Amino acid sequence: MNGPATTTAPASPHPPGATGPDPVPGGWATQIVLPSLLALRHAALGLPINPSRSRATYNGPHLSIFKGRGVEFAESRLYQAGDEVRHMDWRITARTGKPHTKIFHEDREQAVLVWVDLRSAMYFATRGLFKAVSAARGAALVAWGAALQGQRLGGLVLTDQHHRESRPRRGDHAVLHLLGLLANPTSLEEEAMPEATQTLEESLIRLRRVTRPGSRLFLFSDFAQLGEREKVHLAQLARRNDLLLIFFHDSLERTLPPPGWYPVSDGVRRFLLDSRSPHKRRHYQEQFLNRQEGLKTFCQLHGIGFLSCSTEEDSVALLQRTLGLTIKPKRSKP
Repeated sequence: MNGPATTTAPASPHPPGATGPDPVPGGWATQIVLPSLLALRHAALGLPINPSRSRATYNGPHLSIFKGRGVEFAESRLYQAGDEVRHMDWRITARTGKPHTKIFHEDREQAVLVWVDLRSAMYFATRGLFKAVSAARGAALVAWGAALQGQRLGGLVLTDQHHRESRPRRGDHAVLHLLGLLANPTSLEEEAMPEATQTLEESLIRLRRVTRPGSRLFLFSDFAQLGEREKVHLAQLARRNDLLLIFFHDSLERTLPPPGWYPVSDGVRRFLLDSRSPHKRRHYQEQFLNRQEGLKTFCQLHGIGFLSCSTEEDSVALLQRTLGLTIKPKRSKP
């Protein structure tokens, strides 16, 4: 069920701003269409993006994407009420006998990086938009927001066999390059990657290589096959950067359809899905909930922002509701 599948068209036949002929019936829901991504520049104009020194809370609902605080050390000074304990300068404190805290330069030059998963599992939905389409639209909104704020924008687009990269730059040209990669992820000259089972880890390794400390990272994916090795890379990225994970899922991934037999195909294989057993239905739902809760717990542990978006939701509206507001991070351990 991870391949392309028939989807029910959204309530509105075209996403806001979509123009031009519909490539296929329901194409706006099943294909990443460039005019629709370009039109999101207007939606980004209204984003309440105000730089702040707060990091994002791990599970929302309110997140800040352009927080402005870099990690370049400036000086140490005497501790003042309200300073963060995690920034204590214990070496000087021990030498002088008086508590000191570290001060960091605010670095507004750090990049905004958008990582978008367009593997085959993302081209799926039973209702609303394909996960890949929703992810691309959310990424486009963030990209336009970064450009309008004068931030340097970079991006990485992942498919089953390829990895496309856009180095951080300022201006609309950076956005247009990224949107071109999203709309045509396999149309340009690309660098082949290892087998699909290694693609996710390889892409995260590349993301670590191009990310400078203090950057703001947005990861759009269903995080299928996210294992311990991949989590290590995410945790390393979160140590010196601000991360927000946007987790996409479909109703069929959460709950089996009403009891019965259902023909299912991934475009190559066909089989019958038996959803009659109450035990199987309960186990199926528990598996999804455990995976989602496990990802949220991981994000909590490492101070990573987390948003959940179903294929029936508008990712653009979801991000518009949550970006720009700030809450202090919640961590389960120092």
